[in-house]
Amino acid sequence: MNQSDAVAALAALAQPHRLAAFRALVQAGHGGLSVGELRETLGLPPATLTSHLNVLRRAGLVHDTREGRSIRVHAALERMDALLAYLTENCCGGQPCAPRAPTCG
Repeated sequence: MNQSDAVAALAALAQPHRLAAFRALVQAGHGGLSVGELRETLGLPPATLTSHLNVLRRAGLVHDTREGRSIRVHAALERMDALLAYLTENCCGGQPCAPRAPTCG
Protein backbone atom coordinates (compact mmCIF):
# COMPACT_ATOMS: atom_id res chain seq x y z
CA MET A 1 0.00 0.00 0.00
CA ASN A 2 1.24 3.48 -0.77
CA GLN A 3 0.49 6.81 0.87
CA SER A 4 -2.28 7.88 -1.52
CA ASP A 5 -4.06 4.51 -1.14
CA ALA A 6 -3.84 4.83 2.65
CA VAL A 7 -5.21 8.38 2.56
CA ALA A 8 -8.11 7.29 0.32
CA ALA A 9 -8.98 4.39 2.63
CA LEU A 10 -8.80 6.52 5.75
CA ALA A 11 -10.87 9.29 4.13
CA ALA A 12 -13.54 6.74 3.22
CA LEU A 13 -13.69 5.58 6.84
CA ALA A 14 -13.75 9.12 8.26
CA GLN A 15 -17.56 9.20 8.31
CA PRO A 16 -19.51 7.51 11.12
CA HIS A 17 -21.96 5.51 8.97
CA ARG A 18 -19.24 4.25 6.62
CA LEU A 19 -17.05 3.27 9.56
CA ALA A 20 -20.01 1.46 11.16
CA ALA A 21 -20.73 -0.36 7.87
CA PHE A 22 -17.12 -1.41 7.46
CA ARG A 23 -16.88 -2.60 11.06
CA ALA A 24 -20.09 -4.62 10.69
CA LEU A 25 -18.67 -6.26 7.56
CA VAL A 26 -15.37 -7.00 9.29
CA GLN A 27 -17.28 -8.57 12.16
CA ALA A 28 -19.28 -10.69 9.68
CA GLY A 29 -15.99 -12.10 8.38
CA HIS A 30 -15.54 -13.83 5.04
CA GLY A 31 -19.28 -14.50 4.71
CA GLY A 32 -20.14 -10.81 4.56
CA LEU A 33 -23.70 -9.52 4.82
CA SER A 34 -26.48 -9.07 2.32
CA VAL A 35 -27.23 -5.44 1.56
CA GLY A 36 -30.57 -5.90 3.36
CA GLU A 37 -28.90 -7.33 6.47
CA LEU A 38 -26.40 -4.48 6.51
CA ARG A 39 -29.16 -1.91 6.04
CA GLU A 40 -31.14 -3.40 8.95
CA THR A 41 -28.03 -3.50 11.14
CA LEU A 42 -27.25 0.16 10.49
CA GLY A 43 -30.83 1.45 10.25
CA LEU A 44 -30.09 3.45 7.10
CA PRO A 45 -32.37 4.18 4.14
CA PRO A 46 -31.44 2.15 1.03
CA ALA A 47 -30.19 5.13 -1.01
CA THR A 48 -28.03 6.35 1.87
CA LEU A 49 -26.46 2.92 2.35
CA THR A 50 -25.82 2.63 -1.40
CA SER A 51 -24.02 5.96 -1.36
CA HIS A 52 -21.83 4.94 1.58
CA LEU A 53 -21.04 1.54 0.04
CA ASN A 54 -20.02 3.23 -3.21
CA VAL A 55 -17.44 5.32 -1.33
CA LEU A 56 -16.11 2.20 0.40
CA ARG A 57 -15.97 0.34 -2.95
CA ARG A 58 -13.98 3.13 -4.59
CA ALA A 59 -11.50 2.99 -1.70
CA GLY A 60 -11.19 -0.78 -2.22
CA LEU A 61 -12.48 -1.54 1.28
CA VAL A 62 -15.51 -3.62 0.27
CA HIS A 63 -16.53 -5.82 -2.63
CA ASP A 64 -19.77 -7.48 -3.69
CA THR A 65 -20.91 -10.88 -4.83
CA ARG A 66 -24.27 -11.56 -6.43
CA GLU A 67 -26.36 -14.34 -4.95
CA GLY A 68 -29.38 -14.74 -7.17
CA ARG A 69 -31.38 -11.56 -6.77
CA SER A 70 -29.48 -10.27 -3.76
CA ILE A 71 -26.04 -8.74 -3.33
CA ARG A 72 -23.69 -9.79 -0.54
CA VAL A 73 -21.13 -7.23 0.60
CA HIS A 74 -17.77 -8.29 2.04
CA ALA A 75 -15.03 -6.33 3.77
CA ALA A 76 -11.81 -6.44 1.76
CA LEU A 77 -9.88 -7.99 4.63
CA GLU A 78 -6.60 -8.11 2.71
CA ARG A 79 -6.88 -4.38 2.01
CA MET A 80 -7.63 -3.74 5.69
CA ASP A 81 -4.56 -5.75 6.68
CA ALA A 82 -2.46 -3.81 4.15
CA LEU A 83 -3.69 -0.51 5.60
CA LEU A 84 -2.88 -1.61 9.14
CA ALA A 85 0.56 -2.82 8.03
CA TYR A 86 1.22 0.51 6.28
CA LEU A 87 0.19 2.49 9.36
CA THR A 88 2.36 0.43 11.70
CA GLU A 89 5.37 -0.46 9.53
CA ASN A 90 7.67 1.84 11.50
CA CYS A 91 5.89 1.37 14.81
CA CYS A 92 7.84 2.45 17.89
CA GLY A 93 10.92 3.44 15.88
CA GLY A 94 12.19 -0.12 15.76
CA GLN A 95 11.86 -0.62 19.51
CA PRO A 96 9.73 -3.40 20.99
CA CYS A 97 6.17 -2.28 21.57
CA ALA A 98 2.81 -3.74 22.54
CA PRO A 99 1.80 -6.91 20.69
CA ARG A 100 -0.05 -6.31 17.45
CA ALA A 101 -3.65 -7.32 16.96
CA PRO A 102 -3.98 -10.48 14.89
CA THR A 103 -4.73 -9.96 11.20
CA CYS A 104 -7.46 -11.58 9.19
CA GLY A 105 -6.70 -13.87 6.35
